[in-house]
Amino acid sequence: MRELDRTALMGLARLAGHAVLELYHGSIAVEMKDDQTPLTTADTRSNEIIMAGLAQLFPDIPVVCEETANAPYEIRQGYKRCFVVDPLDGTKEFIGKNGEFCVNIALVEHGRPVFGVIHAPVADTLYAGGPDIPATRRVADGPAEAIRVRRPAPGEPLIAVASRSHPSPGLADYLQRYPGVRCISRGSALKFCALAEGACHLYPRLGPTSEWDTAAGHAIVLGAGGAMTALDGSPFLYNKPQLLNGPFIAQSLEVGDKRLFL
Repeated sequence: MRELDRTALMGLARLAGHAVLELYHGSIAVEMKDDQTPLTTADTRSNEIIMAGLAQLFPDIPVVCEETANAPYEIRQGYKRCFVVDPLDGTKEFIGKNGEFCVNIALVEHGRPVFGVIHAPVADTLYAGGPDIPATRRVADGPAEAIRVRRPAPGEPLIAVASRSHPSPGLADYLQRYPGVRCISRGSALKFCALAEGACHLYPRLGPTSEWDTAAGHAIVLGAGGAMTALDGSPFLYNKPQLLNGPFIAQSLEVGDKRLFL
Protein backbone atom coordinates (compact mmCIF):
# COMPACT_ATOMS: atom_id res chain seq x y z
CA MET A 1 0.00 0.00 0.00
CA ARG A 2 1.41 3.37 -0.99
CA GLU A 3 2.56 5.76 1.71
CA LEU A 4 0.07 8.35 0.49
CA ASP A 5 -2.80 5.88 0.89
CA ARG A 6 -1.58 4.87 4.34
CA THR A 7 -1.47 8.52 5.38
CA ALA A 8 -5.02 9.01 4.12
CA LEU A 9 -6.28 6.04 6.15
CA MET A 10 -4.54 7.32 9.26
CA GLY A 11 -6.13 10.73 8.80
CA LEU A 12 -9.55 9.17 8.28
CA ALA A 13 -9.29 7.11 11.47
CA ARG A 14 -8.25 10.17 13.46
CA LEU A 15 -11.08 12.23 11.98
CA ALA A 16 -13.58 9.58 13.05
CA GLY A 17 -11.93 9.34 16.46
CA HIS A 18 -12.29 13.07 17.04
CA ALA A 19 -15.98 12.87 16.12
CA VAL A 20 -16.41 10.04 18.63
CA LEU A 21 -14.68 12.10 21.32
CA GLU A 22 -17.04 15.03 20.82
CA LEU A 23 -19.98 12.74 21.58
CA TYR A 24 -18.17 11.04 24.46
CA HIS A 25 -18.22 14.20 26.55
CA GLY A 26 -21.99 14.55 26.35
CA SER A 27 -24.87 12.35 27.40
CA ILE A 28 -24.78 8.94 25.72
CA ALA A 29 -27.94 7.46 24.21
CA VAL A 30 -27.81 3.67 23.91
CA GLU A 31 -29.95 1.24 21.94
CA MET A 32 -29.57 -2.50 21.52
CA LYS A 33 -28.95 -4.12 18.15
CA ASP A 34 -30.52 -7.42 17.12
CA ASP A 35 -27.53 -9.32 18.48
CA GLN A 36 -28.04 -7.61 21.85
CA THR A 37 -24.86 -5.55 21.62
CA PRO A 38 -25.06 -1.82 22.33
CA LEU A 39 -25.15 0.89 19.69
CA THR A 40 -24.58 4.59 20.34
CA THR A 41 -24.73 7.75 18.25
CA ALA A 42 -20.93 7.66 18.24
CA ASP A 43 -20.90 4.26 16.50
CA THR A 44 -23.24 5.63 13.84
CA ARG A 45 -21.38 8.92 13.36
CA SER A 46 -17.96 7.27 13.11
CA ASN A 47 -19.36 4.76 10.65
CA GLU A 48 -20.75 7.54 8.43
CA ILE A 49 -17.39 9.34 8.38
CA ILE A 50 -15.35 6.23 7.62
CA MET A 51 -17.65 4.80 4.97
CA ALA A 52 -17.89 8.15 3.17
CA GLY A 53 -14.12 8.59 3.36
CA LEU A 54 -13.34 5.12 2.05
CA ALA A 55 -15.85 5.53 -0.77
CA GLN A 56 -14.13 8.74 -1.83
CA LEU A 57 -10.52 7.63 -1.35
CA PHE A 58 -10.76 3.98 -2.42
CA PRO A 59 -13.98 3.54 -4.44
CA ASP A 60 -12.89 0.19 -5.90
CA ILE A 61 -12.16 -1.55 -2.58
CA PRO A 62 -15.14 -3.17 -0.81
CA VAL A 63 -15.67 -2.83 2.93
CA VAL A 64 -16.55 -5.34 5.65
CA CYS A 65 -17.85 -3.37 8.62
CA GLU A 66 -19.60 -4.01 11.91
CA GLU A 67 -22.21 -1.31 11.40
CA THR A 68 -23.20 -1.99 7.80
CA ALA A 69 -24.93 -4.83 5.98
CA ASN A 70 -22.13 -7.00 4.61
CA ALA A 71 -22.31 -8.90 1.36
CA PRO A 72 -22.93 -12.67 1.57
CA TYR A 73 -19.88 -14.91 1.28
CA GLU A 74 -20.86 -15.87 -2.26
CA ILE A 75 -19.89 -12.31 -3.18
CA ARG A 76 -17.18 -11.71 -0.58
CA GLN A 77 -15.21 -14.77 -1.62
CA GLY A 78 -14.35 -12.88 -4.80
CA TYR A 79 -12.70 -10.03 -2.87
CA LYS A 80 -8.97 -9.95 -3.54
CA ARG A 81 -8.73 -7.20 -0.98
CA CYS A 82 -11.12 -5.37 1.30
CA PHE A 83 -11.22 -3.00 4.23
CA VAL A 84 -12.28 -4.42 7.60
CA VAL A 85 -13.67 -1.69 9.84
CA ASP A 86 -14.94 -1.22 13.37
CA PRO A 87 -16.09 2.41 13.66
CA LEU A 88 -16.15 2.22 17.48
CA ASP A 89 -14.42 -0.74 19.05
CA GLY A 90 -15.15 -0.93 22.75
CA THR A 91 -18.68 0.47 22.86
CA LYS A 92 -19.06 -0.82 26.43
CA GLU A 93 -15.94 1.13 27.40
CA PHE A 94 -17.35 4.19 25.65
CA ILE A 95 -20.62 3.88 27.58
CA GLY A 96 -18.75 3.24 30.84
CA LYS A 97 -16.53 6.29 30.13
CA ASN A 98 -13.27 4.55 30.99
CA GLY A 99 -11.54 5.88 27.87
CA GLU A 100 -10.51 2.48 26.46
CA PHE A 101 -12.23 2.53 23.08
CA CYS A 102 -10.87 3.09 19.60
CA VAL A 103 -11.45 3.26 15.86
CA ASN A 104 -10.16 0.33 13.75
CA ILE A 105 -9.46 0.28 10.01
CA ALA A 106 -7.55 -2.54 8.30
CA LEU A 107 -6.74 -3.47 4.73
CA VAL A 108 -6.88 -7.20 4.05
CA GLU A 109 -5.47 -8.88 0.94
CA HIS A 110 -6.11 -12.55 0.14
CA GLY A 111 -7.32 -13.11 3.69
CA ARG A 112 -4.31 -11.56 5.43
CA PRO A 113 -4.02 -8.11 7.02
CA VAL A 114 -1.50 -5.92 5.22
CA PHE A 115 -2.03 -2.60 7.01
CA GLY A 116 -3.91 -1.49 10.10
CA VAL A 117 -4.75 1.78 11.84
CA ILE A 118 -6.09 2.19 15.38
CA HIS A 119 -6.96 5.58 16.83
CA ALA A 120 -7.53 5.95 20.57
CA PRO A 121 -9.59 9.16 20.83
CA VAL A 122 -9.17 9.99 24.53
CA ALA A 123 -5.38 9.85 24.30
CA ASP A 124 -5.42 11.12 20.69
CA THR A 125 -2.95 8.36 19.90
CA LEU A 126 -2.68 6.77 16.47
CA TYR A 127 -1.14 3.33 15.94
CA ALA A 128 -0.36 2.01 12.47
CA GLY A 129 1.63 -0.74 10.78
CA GLY A 130 1.61 -3.95 8.79
CA PRO A 131 3.71 -7.01 8.04
CA ASP A 132 6.05 -5.03 5.76
CA ILE A 133 5.37 -1.63 7.34
CA PRO A 134 7.13 -0.87 10.65
CA ALA A 135 4.62 -0.10 13.38
CA THR A 136 4.42 3.44 14.73
CA ARG A 137 2.67 5.39 17.47
CA ARG A 138 1.81 9.05 17.13
CA VAL A 139 0.41 11.18 19.95
CA ALA A 140 -1.68 14.16 18.85
CA ASP A 141 0.30 16.20 16.31
CA GLY A 142 3.66 14.95 17.50
CA PRO A 143 6.09 12.87 15.45
CA ALA A 144 5.44 9.22 14.68
CA GLU A 145 7.72 6.99 16.75
CA ALA A 146 8.61 3.40 16.01
CA ILE A 147 7.27 0.74 18.38
CA ARG A 148 8.35 -2.87 18.81
CA VAL A 149 7.12 -5.88 20.72
CA ARG A 150 9.19 -6.80 23.75
CA ARG A 151 10.18 -10.39 24.33
CA PRO A 152 10.56 -11.43 27.98
CA ALA A 153 14.08 -11.32 29.38
CA PRO A 154 15.51 -14.61 30.69
CA GLY A 155 13.71 -15.47 33.91
CA GLU A 156 11.16 -12.68 33.52
CA PRO A 157 7.54 -13.78 34.11
CA LEU A 158 5.26 -13.41 31.13
CA ILE A 159 2.85 -10.48 31.10
CA ALA A 160 -0.49 -11.26 29.46
CA VAL A 161 -3.20 -8.80 28.49
CA ALA A 162 -6.88 -9.63 28.81
CA SER A 163 -10.16 -7.96 27.93
CA ARG A 164 -11.57 -5.58 30.50
CA SER A 165 -15.23 -6.13 29.54
CA HIS A 166 -15.23 -9.55 27.84
CA PRO A 167 -13.33 -12.12 29.92
CA SER A 168 -12.34 -15.18 27.90
CA PRO A 169 -13.84 -18.39 29.33
CA GLY A 170 -11.03 -20.62 30.51
CA LEU A 171 -8.37 -17.92 30.33
CA ALA A 172 -7.38 -18.23 33.99
CA ASP A 173 -6.92 -21.99 33.58
CA TYR A 174 -4.95 -21.48 30.37
CA LEU A 175 -2.56 -19.02 32.02
CA GLN A 176 -1.83 -21.38 34.91
CA ARG A 177 0.69 -23.17 32.68
CA TYR A 178 2.98 -20.14 33.00
CA PRO A 179 4.16 -19.88 36.62
CA GLY A 180 4.20 -16.31 37.85
CA VAL A 181 2.40 -14.90 34.80
CA ARG A 182 1.02 -11.44 35.44
CA CYS A 183 -2.17 -10.24 33.76
CA ILE A 184 -3.09 -6.68 32.84
CA SER A 185 -6.41 -5.47 31.39
CA ARG A 186 -7.21 -3.25 28.45
CA GLY A 187 -10.42 -2.48 26.58
CA SER A 188 -11.08 -2.96 22.86
CA ALA A 189 -8.25 -3.36 20.33
CA LEU A 190 -5.96 -1.41 22.65
CA LYS A 191 -4.82 -4.85 23.83
CA PHE A 192 -3.04 -5.25 20.51
CA CYS A 193 -1.48 -1.82 20.95
CA ALA A 194 -0.21 -2.77 24.41
CA LEU A 195 1.46 -5.81 22.88
CA ALA A 196 2.89 -3.86 19.93
CA GLU A 197 4.44 -1.21 22.17
CA GLY A 198 5.98 -3.71 24.59
CA ALA A 199 3.67 -3.34 27.60
CA CYS A 200 2.96 -7.09 27.60
CA HIS A 201 4.22 -10.28 25.97
CA LEU A 202 1.07 -12.07 24.87
CA TYR A 203 -2.61 -11.67 24.24
CA PRO A 204 -4.51 -14.97 24.26
CA ARG A 205 -8.19 -14.81 23.35
CA LEU A 206 -10.25 -17.94 23.91
CA GLY A 207 -13.70 -16.38 23.52
CA PRO A 208 -15.34 -15.19 20.30
CA THR A 209 -14.49 -11.98 18.47
CA SER A 210 -15.38 -10.65 15.03
CA GLU A 211 -13.00 -9.88 12.21
CA TRP A 212 -13.38 -6.11 12.66
CA ASP A 213 -12.27 -6.49 16.30
CA THR A 214 -8.90 -7.94 15.34
CA ALA A 215 -7.77 -7.14 11.78
CA ALA A 216 -6.22 -3.71 12.45
CA GLY A 217 -4.54 -4.84 15.66
CA HIS A 218 -3.26 -7.99 13.97
CA ALA A 219 -1.57 -5.89 11.27
CA ILE A 220 0.00 -3.56 13.82
CA VAL A 221 1.37 -6.43 15.90
CA LEU A 222 2.97 -7.86 12.75
CA GLY A 223 4.47 -4.47 11.97
CA ALA A 224 5.91 -4.36 15.49
CA GLY A 225 7.66 -7.70 15.03
CA GLY A 226 5.11 -9.91 16.77
CA ALA A 227 2.96 -12.79 15.62
CA MET A 228 -0.70 -13.77 15.70
CA THR A 229 -2.06 -17.21 14.91
CA ALA A 230 -4.80 -19.62 15.81
CA LEU A 231 -4.03 -21.52 19.01
CA ASP A 232 -2.52 -24.43 17.07
CA GLY A 233 -0.14 -22.11 15.24
CA SER A 234 -2.05 -22.07 11.96
CA PRO A 235 -2.62 -18.78 10.08
CA PHE A 236 -5.33 -16.46 11.36
CA LEU A 237 -7.32 -15.38 8.29
CA TYR A 238 -9.99 -12.84 7.32
CA ASN A 239 -12.96 -12.51 4.99
CA LYS A 240 -14.01 -16.00 6.05
CA PRO A 241 -17.41 -17.53 5.28
CA GLN A 242 -18.38 -16.57 8.83
CA LEU A 243 -17.07 -13.24 10.11
CA LEU A 244 -16.77 -14.58 13.66
CA ASN A 245 -13.25 -15.48 14.78
CA GLY A 246 -12.08 -18.55 16.59
CA PRO A 247 -9.58 -18.45 19.49
CA PHE A 248 -6.19 -16.91 18.84
CA ILE A 249 -2.96 -15.84 20.43
CA ALA A 250 -1.01 -12.70 19.62
CA GLN A 251 2.48 -12.73 21.02
CA SER A 252 5.90 -11.15 21.09
CA LEU A 253 7.70 -14.48 20.95
CA GLU A 254 8.99 -16.16 17.81
CA VAL A 255 6.32 -17.65 15.57
CA GLY A 256 7.74 -21.13 16.07
CA ASP A 257 7.74 -20.97 19.86
CA LYS A 258 5.14 -23.60 20.71
CA ARG A 259 5.16 -22.87 24.45
CA LEU A 260 2.23 -20.54 24.00
CA PHE A 261 -0.02 -22.82 21.97
CA LEU A 262 -2.65 -25.12 23.44
